[in-house]
Amino acid sequence: MIPDQLTSGQYQTVYNLFSLVIAAQLFTALYLVAAQPRVLARYRQALLVSATVCGIAAYHYFRIFNSFRDSFVTDATGGNGVYTQAPGESFNEGYRYVDWFLTVPLLLVELVVVLALAKKLQTSLLLRLVPASALMILLGYPGEISDSDATRNIFGLLSTIPFLYILFVLFVELTRSLDRQPETVRNTVSKMRILLFATWGVYPIAYLLPLLGFDGATAWVGKQAGYSIADILAKCLYGLLIYRIARLKSFADDPAFALEEGGHEGVDAPRSRVNA
Repeated sequence: MIPDQLTSGQYQTVYNLFSLVIAAQLFTALYLVAAQPRVLARYRQALLVSATVCGIAAYHYFRIFNSFRDSFVTDATGGNGVYTQAPGESFNEGYRYVDWFLTVPLLLVELVVVLALAKKLQTSLLLRLVPASALMILLGYPGEISDSDATRNIFGLLSTIPFLYILFVLFVELTRSLDRQPETVRNTVSKMRILLFATWGVYPIAYLLPLLGFDGATAWVGKQAGYSIADILAKCLYGLLIYRIARLKSFADDPAFALEEGGHEGVDAPRSRVNA
């Protein structure tokens, strides 16, 4: 539940966190676009998807930031007083769910695309991961905006089902498809899956705070902090790891490109050369 008032410290904490997320998402998107020439053409689509994810997140955090500023006001000079909810205004948590509804499926798309799997396998993975991730977000929203513990429990449980299915696909079925990937790519994919699991784990914890007895302004600020930090890790850091995979696969596919980029060390040689 949105608190009726925030202390100056709580307000500044949320204000600065939202500003940090905007900067992180925006400049990560710009970096990924600028980095296109650093990978082979076949892997640039994954970088564009990563940049799109960060761009969508930056846009929605602008909206979240503006909604927050409009929702809490103070009469104190210098911004050192108590911030109360402005008449007729309310912080819009829906912006965050719209962002997740668009970006979470794209996070899974960029992972599958950058691996350049066989067309049939790639299609199979996407047809399972994308609907499951969208369903996970849709089922979580009614509980997020509800004041009823029963409603939060029901929709929290329902949204957990597609979440567990996504983990199964990523950790079990995708693993079977990594045999032909360079060892450095396999290691990076393993780190990415752990990153997704760890950062996505923040969301249900924040979601469950009211059910765990945490309420009021402190719990709300903690939820916003958890969501913000998780969004930076799950989008910006994840996007940079996608870029690393694209670089490693580019080096493995084209030794001349690797030599030109100075990044051939530690990358497996193409299999065609190994078997020659």
